[in-house]
Amino acid sequence: MTASPTLRLERRCWKAGERVVVGIDEVGRGAWAGPVTVAAVVPAPEHLRGVRDSKQLTRPNRVLAAASVQDWARAIGIGHASHDECDMLGMTAALRTAGERALAMLSAQGYEPDRVILDGNHDYLKLGSRCTLVVKGDASVLAVAAASCVAKVTRDAMMREEAEHFPPYDFESNVGYPAPAHKAALRGYGPSAIHRRSWIFMEGLCWPGVPPPPGRLFP
Repeated sequence: MTASPTLRLERRCWKAGERVVVGIDEVGRGAWAGPVTVAAVVPAPEHLRGVRDSKQLTRPNRVLAAASVQDWARAIGIGHASHDECDMLGMTAALRTAGERALAMLSAQGYEPDRVILDGNHDYLKLGSRCTLVVKGDASVLAVAAASCVAKVTRDAMMREEAEHFPPYDFESNVGYPAPAHKAALRGYGPSAIHRRSWIFMEGLCWPGVPPPPGRLFP
């Protein structure tokens, strides 16, 4: 396992006079169904153990890590862009929408960011000079790792609730990402009401000239 994320970057920001530092990460970009989710975390100054990039943790450990972040963070914001918004806006704009909602939640708690640390190499939030991009930031920056755990656990819980409405797609297990049972259900039943219908996987799923069925297949 790689080294644990640290507060080194956050501390450099604080030392430079940036009081409110926010780590941001997303989950759901590559899913075929459900929302894209962005979490924004204002870190406490003390180090927090047990938190890593959510992809490096087992499901039980992710849940524990997200609970630890809830107790540790000064503030947390979570935003979603629905499957419909992913279709209508495109992924970059949907990410921006979800991120703006997460930041608005922080603002409602009295936290306006002086510095945003964003995982990846693209400022989809269009924050300009206030944004620091860190490739694989969820593995090296504690505030971003914390955001990755919160975003993942939150979205997974939402998709497992949806699994009750759409049992053939196995959302309980795959949380909307491509997987054998998910693909088989799409071939057999077509898309559910929460699938992203503009995504490339939709090509060839439906008979020519027949639109995907509206509404929930499994009410």
